[in-house]
Amino acid sequence: MDVVARERRALLYALTSVALWSTVATGFKLGLREMAPVQLLLLGCVVALALFAVCRPFVRATLSRRQHLAAAALGLVNPFAYYLILFEAYDRLPAQIAQPLNFTWAIALALLAIPLLRQRLSPPGWIGIVIGYVGVVVILTKGTFHGLDHFDPLGVALALGSALIWAWYWVMTVRLGIHPVPLMLNGFAVATCFVAVVCWATVGLPALSLETVGYGAWVGLVETGVAFLLWQRAMALTTQASRLGVLIFLAPLASLAMIAAVLREEIHPSAAAGLALIVAGVALARWTSGDAPIRRGGKPG
Repeated sequence: MDVVARERRALLYALTSVALWSTVATGFKLGLREMAPVQLLLLGCVVALALFAVCRPFVRATLSRRQHLAAAALGLVNPFAYYLILFEAYDRLPAQIAQPLNFTWAIALALLAIPLLRQRLSPPGWIGIVIGYVGVVVILTKGTFHGLDHFDPLGVALALGSALIWAWYWVMTVRLGIHPVPLMLNGFAVATCFVAVVCWATVGLPALSLETVGYGAWVGLVETGVAFLLWQRAMALTTQASRLGVLIFLAPLASLAMIAAVLREEIHPSAAAGLALIVAGVALARWTSGDAPIRRGGKPG
């Protein structure tokens, strides 16, 4: 395959990933109308586990015993803790609020990369971080700056906490250097067991129907499965990862449009303005901190 053909294929994979990721906020909210967060996560984990199990034989990657254990342990962070917290945030907040707050994972990633990956952040990078968190304040205050009591405070804390957890998780995966497919397979194998126990012990196992299974497949295939694999394939094919990485910023903007169209949420001007500031801040921070996290863990929302 010549260079031009590789880059075109990489672009196609990347655009498909972004298109899929732009639907997940809407999918989360629709699924949470029918199930509790832990029930939706259980179905999503089962579907994702099956997908990665099917993909594993096609990946030539040998893991040491230490890497197997590390990948399994990280499953308690993602998907177990991360998605439980994220789904609870979506259950408590409008999608137009939860989605941009979760997108601040990219800002947290730039910060965590300083001590954990020994990356430097230039002055424009620090400016980007400030701009991004100003966007968070605009969203939470609805642009009035008279208080932070517009939204469920626990939901806000969970959404921002999920961003920090995701950023830390991806820094750890960069340090481990494990191929994404066995990494996710080991992680989902452990997480699915823990989620099943929590689900059974609390709200009970989800009732299976075409609707509930469909939402579970949406989570397992779109959010954590197919989009992830396509993005990784795009990064493997391209020689211009930073250029493709720009496409990530299309996902939260497209997601906001879908939230308005499908969920019928009236998008508050402050939500759009705050998201624009967060995206701008992420762009500045990312462009000045290298593209390793983009290659290993691009996830728009």
